[in-house]
Amino acid sequence: MPNTPSATASSSRDASIHPSIPSHNSNDDSAATLTTTDDDFTTRAVLAGLLIGCLLAFTNLYLGLQSGWISMMSLQSSLLGFALFRIFPRQLNLAGRRFALMTTPFTPQENVLVQTTAAAVGVMPLSAGLVGVIPALKKLTLDKDGSGPIDLDFLHLLGWCFALAYFGVFFASPLREPMIVKEKLTFPSGTATAQLIGVLHNKPLVGQSTSAIPQRRNHADHEYAEESDERTALLSEQARNDTDVDDESNRNTVDSAQGWRALAWSFSGSAGFTVLSYYVPVLYAMPLFDVIPPHNLASMWGFWFTPSLNYIGQGIIMGLPTTVSMTAGAIVGWAVLSPLAYYQGWAKGHPLDSEDGSKGWILWISLAIMCSESIVGLITLVASNGIRDLKSLTTASRQRRQHLDGIGGNDAEQDEADSDHESPHRNTPKTWVISGLIGSTLVAVVLIYLSFGAEGISPWATLLGIVLASLFAILGVRALGETDLNPVSGIGKISQLIFAVVQPGNVVANLIAGGISEAGAMQAGDLMQDYKTGHLVGASPRSQFKGQLIGSTLGILISSFAYKLYTNAYEIPGPQFPAPTAAVWLNLARLVNHGHLPEKVNVFMIGFGAVFAVTGVIKTLARSKALRQEGQVGTSAAAKVAKLVPSGIAFAVGMLNTPNFSLARLVGGLIAHWYYSRLNSTSSKAASAMTGIGIIIVASGFVLGEGAASIVTLLLKQNGAQAWTCAGCRGGCAGGCS
Repeated sequence: MPNTPSATASSSRDASIHPSIPSHNSNDDSAATLTTTDDDFTTRAVLAGLLIGCLLAFTNLYLGLQSGWISMMSLQSSLLGFALFRIFPRQLNLAGRRFALMTTPFTPQENVLVQTTAAAVGVMPLSAGLVGVIPALKKLTLDKDGSGPIDLDFLHLLGWCFALAYFGVFFASPLREPMIVKEKLTFPSGTATAQLIGVLHNKPLVGQSTSAIPQRRNHADHEYAEESDERTALLSEQARNDTDVDDESNRNTVDSAQGWRALAWSFSGSAGFTVLSYYVPVLYAMPLFDVIPPHNLASMWGFWFTPSLNYIGQGIIMGLPTTVSMTAGAIVGWAVLSPLAYYQGWAKGHPLDSEDGSKGWILWISLAIMCSESIVGLITLVASNGIRDLKSLTTASRQRRQHLDGIGGNDAEQDEADSDHESPHRNTPKTWVISGLIGSTLVAVVLIYLSFGAEGISPWATLLGIVLASLFAILGVRALGETDLNPVSGIGKISQLIFAVVQPGNVVANLIAGGISEAGAMQAGDLMQDYKTGHLVGASPRSQFKGQLIGSTLGILISSFAYKLYTNAYEIPGPQFPAPTAAVWLNLARLVNHGHLPEKVNVFMIGFGAVFAVTGVIKTLARSKALRQEGQVGTSAAAKVAKLVPSGIAFAVGMLNTPNFSLARLVGGLIAHWYYSRLNSTSSKAASAMTGIGIIIVASGFVLGEGAASIVTLLLKQNGAQAWTCAGCRGGCAGGCS
């Protein structure tokens, strides 16, 4: 899942941004809604966010358990929120009906609240460890770990999720002013979401220059996927070029309608294919590479093709560089390392067996790559920031001395430049943060003790884990702000290493401590990206804070319920939902406590770890420099280096999964590259901003369609529905086919 796995605004408003999509009401700035307060908080925006978030939670749980890669989906939430309030009311009015909550215009600030609330619900499967730590606890064995499998019942699972859902939110709130307002970190994902909201609502952003448009990124399991740099630049470029509003208005209205129809068709097509592939499993696992049947590339080595529109949509959103890195990892892992381990006798079981086969053997190499790139990259970034911050502090002190000597500038102007554009009553009160942090910490200690007992993790150790999580969250948020990479995977593994000393020999405590740190960093990073979006759009931080808490609360219930539905219908970890990151968590916990490595794997771990430690340092520094220089990974020398250096996290995830997932994502990456290349080669006057985001809309429909259909197939499975035919299945087929 990725190393789920950024930069800045001033306080001035740039009126030169001229988005192309007309709003349905020109009075959006003064629009009010039922139950509006002076901090932008509205009931309808929260309800819409919760509704969208439920879909995201099911989608992310499905993706995480299947391939270990999820997305925060803020951009998709903004699209769906806009469609909900701009498209549906028009259709309802034509039918002679009106809903009270949709009678007033939908504002950009409300859209920020929608995506904040929706993302809080949607990322809970990762924040609560439902795709990693919790499945890992089910794989414990008494002889290897000193504890039998731990399968939490629904109430204890709720308690665990509740324990992890809030303290990261309270960590993040005090970081908003220093990192977003004063340091002006980029947070490309949050910036790109703000840009999209500006385009959709035809509103300029606060302090956003049209010449510096950062890229957009998505979160994934423990790491985050890289997205195409072309996308947000295209949004900005077309916004600047649409100077003739009257000429563009009619075309953009048509384009807008076409865009939402494309969303409906892509959603329906993805959902329909998912349900059909349940009944005809070979559609989901085509043995295209078994040209000569005795080769058994599908059943033996996992080389089948999954034409899932979901994974193709993910590939479109990730962009070509990330999907190439992921596919390279799959090829190296499954076409080179896996056969090598099998035929050399280092992994004697079936290659697809994660215990004794080469799948479990190459997992260690994947783990080494993840740890080396994320941890070394984080250390590099912290060291780099420390040196730069020291230089900035020295410069500021020198300028202040010059001012006192009658040489320097104006302190009042500097204070004004650093001040927040929000009034105090729109900011989150410090009393809320302090009381919430203390309360959530105490509640977490109690609930985790009730869920696992003293044999699992001691209360003092849980408290230590939360303290470490708060420190790591600061590092993670800064890394996210600088590079758009939240190294939650590396942060969790650092905690595992520390707890191997704090509570030696206790694998359960090791897993829990890692889950606590991951949750804190994930929740803090999620809210900080949302704060960046709100800062650019002019939304109330207090409104976002409340939306995050409400979304997290529903996320607890939905994610726990959905996880139990999956575990009741499927074996997890199992053939259809292997939960690949669960094996990463458990294997590291075993290794640092009392484990040993498989034969010969240590040599490959050192080699691959060293290579990707170097590439991680280069990529981190290059991305950070490019973002400081351009506001995006654009065309500078540093940007070119950042694009060319492969992503170690994506490479490792490709190695973790069977090749079918990476191949489908590569198809999406190629489609995205072709699409943007074609658009960039056409005249800018021939395309509108809706054209620029058209492929994002289609990709979002692909991803969300399969996520929604997964609920249907889950119910079919629980009710005993069987496949119509298993013809052609040679590996990877679901529905009881082999």
